[in-house]
Amino acid sequence: MRLIIIEGPQGTGKSTLANHLRDNISSSNLLRLSGQKEKGIDGKKISEKMYDILMDYLEKMQDINMDIIFDRTFFSEECYARLGYKEYQFTDVYEKLLERLNNLKYETYFINLYLEDTSLYKERLARPSHHNYQAFSTDSSISQQNTYKELSDGLKDYKNINVINLCMDDFKEAYEKINKLFNISVK
Repeated sequence: MRLIIIEGPQGTGKSTLANHLRDNISSSNLLRLSGQKEKGIDGKKISEKMYDILMDYLEKMQDINMDIIFDRTFFSEECYARLGYKEYQFTDVYEKLLERLNNLKYETYFINLYLEDTSLYKERLARPSHHNYQAFSTDSSISQQNTYKELSDGLKDYKNINVINLCMDDFKEAYEKINKLFNISVK
């Protein structure tokens, strides 16, 4: 039973990869989390409660033979707080959530998506925005990419979290790597 968390900046292909995994891993659930838009101290309280409930859910699901795929989780909240998109720091909550995640019985994967060729962000972010939470921009995505890399580097001491840094410049290459990792055969 696997827990697959896909994170990365806007424009890297998180939703596309999450859909691919959901379509090709039987007995899996895909959950898309968008966080919440409150940026003040109430936002921290809302996020803390939301992610505590999420961890409760994951703990209860541990004995069910089902893979769970996330398109964003509390890593995004920490990234956005570190970048100053929030009026609060989230690290204290983030570290507690990481401990809980590390103690789950899942085979846990943190997949950090990035672009080697950051000029690709301009093209990918030209698509119509489906929300107004955070403005889509190349500079914003590059800043997010750097922060997600810091987060993935910080997971080295969490022995039950497998970190995969996956370059998404070429979707076909990325899918080949992910298919091999998760033993997916695509017809």
